[in-house]
Amino acid sequence: MKIPALDAIKNAARANTPKPIGEYRYYSVLLPLVFHGGALHVLYELRSPDLDVQPGEVSFPGGAIEAGETPRDAALRETVEELGISADGVEIVGELDYLITYSNFTLYCFLGVLDADALAKAVPSAAEVAEYFLVPLKWLIENEPEVYVNRVVPEPAKDLPFEKLSPRGDYNWRKGFSTVMIYTWPGQVTCEAAGAEMGEAADKAPGGTRVIWGLTARLTKSFVDLIRDV
Repeated sequence: MKIPALDAIKNAARANTPKPIGEYRYYSVLLPLVFHGGALHVLYELRSPDLDVQPGEVSFPGGAIEAGETPRDAALRETVEELGISADGVEIVGELDYLITYSNFTLYCFLGVLDADALAKAVPSAAEVAEYFLVPLKWLIENEPEVYVNRVVPEPAKDLPFEKLSPRGDYNWRKGFSTVMIYTWPGQVTCEAAGAEMGEAADKAPGGTRVIWGLTARLTKSFVDLIRDV
C-alpha cells in the first residue's frame, strides 16, 4: 500500500472540515416569541399523534438540517413548513445555546419573533402539528421546572473481548447523566388549535394542561436564564 507523501498529508489536513467521528446527526429549532394580549408569549407545538418520532409531545418548530443548509436556514424552513406561516412573518433574532446529546446528535436553537397577524392567518401542517399554544413568558420566568437526573450507563457488546482491553478482564466504563426538565403549563389561556383564531381554543386542551419536557424544556430554561436579569 502506498504511503502518502508528507505534503499530501498536510494538504489533506488543511482542506479537512472537522466533524464528529462516527454516526452523528444535526437538528435545529426555533424558539418563537409572540406578542399576544399586550404581553410576550412563547409558542409551542403539540406534535401530531400520527408521527413516528415523539408523537403527541410538545416541541418547538424544527427538524433535521438538510444537505447544504445552515442551522439557521433549517430553523426557518421548518417553522414555515410546520406552522404554515409566511417567512416574512418570522424574524430570526439570533442563535441561542445549543444541546449536545448523549444519543449522538446536536440540537441548535434560534430565537425568533413571529408576527401575530401573520400567525393568525397561518395554516399549520396537519401531518406534523396537532395544535400550537402560547405560554406567557412571565409564567416561564416565575415558574421553575421540575428537574430529574437520569444516569447514562454504557451497555457493552456481548462479544466484546475484555481480555484484550484490560488485564483484569473487565473495564470501568465512563458513565454520564442526562438532565430531564418538566414544565407543567396549566393551559388556561391562549391555547391555539390548528387553524383556529388566536385564543379561540383557549379552554380546549384535554385535561387543561400541557407538559413541556425533555430537550424543549431544557432549551426553554436556558433561554429564561439568559433573559431573567436583562
